[in-house]
Amino acid sequence: MNDVNDKKDVFILLGPTGIGKTGISIKIAKEISNIEIISADSMQIYKYMDIGTDKPDKAILSTIKHHMIDIIKPDELYDVVKYCTMASQLIFDIVKRKKISLMVGGTGLYFSSMITPLFSGPGKDLKYRKLLDKIVKKQGVNYLFDKLSAIDPDCTEKIDKNDLQRITRALEVYKMTGKTMTSLRRESTNINKYFNFHIFGLYRNREAIYNNINLRVDAMIEKGLIEEVEMLKKMGYRSHLHSMQGLGYKQINKYINNQYDKETAIFRIKADTRHYAKRQMTWFKNKIDHIKWFNLDQVDENEIIAKITGKIIESY
Repeated sequence: MNDVNDKKDVFILLGPTGIGKTGISIKIAKEISNIEIISADSMQIYKYMDIGTDKPDKAILSTIKHHMIDIIKPDELYDVVKYCTMASQLIFDIVKRKKISLMVGGTGLYFSSMITPLFSGPGKDLKYRKLLDKIVKKQGVNYLFDKLSAIDPDCTEKIDKNDLQRITRALEVYKMTGKTMTSLRRESTNINKYFNFHIFGLYRNREAIYNNINLRVDAMIEKGLIEEVEMLKKMGYRSHLHSMQGLGYKQINKYINNQYDKETAIFRIKADTRHYAKRQMTWFKNKIDHIKWFNLDQVDENEIIAKITGKIIESY
């Protein structure tokens, strides 16, 4: 079932938005009845946001077990660390119940952070943080940035001069360990100690993906995306929230607030989603190794499903 190190097998199905991941994952789950799907979508975590996030419909959710969908309200804070913690706990529970974990989605940061865990470093030094806070008030954040630059120039190349939180953390880590954040990250093995990932990716020619995106946006409008955003606003979820900055929600909010006309809002959703799909593919190719890619232009969908289910069955 698992390799010699007794890591837990986890299967991943990833790809850009509009590629058809949800449909294929559902067909895989119907072939292998003890699969449970873990969503790796940074928008599907929000309750009440269904149409714009393209969640599986209620009938599917009632018959095939899905996780990490509808877990927080739109005004709650959430980040990749919380996702990885919750997803890891879910996988352990799924394994304990002798089920199979299939992670499905397009949020590259979620996947890469599960596969190569983020470096966390030591705990907090509240006394030192208070000292740095006093220094900032007297000499400004630039003073701390220059201090960090002298210690860890590689770190300051990657952060903004005004990012006080990250500057403080890097100085804190150096003070507590005697090592820079950069050196500690390099020393970290960056290998997940608990899970053995089998990664499958879907892609096809860009024009086909873009066409699918355009059609999907039109379908979302027909299903009531505008009405969904109006409902969220009536519930008190304002447009500045992180959740309401998601694709579709941001543009429709601008339409509702008379910043766009309807045609412009729809055009912007399509264009911004196409750009997002392009960025997703760049992330997958640059940040995630050992993906078994399937080209939907060259391989029949049923054949892809058969190959993935075969690999899952073989591993178990």
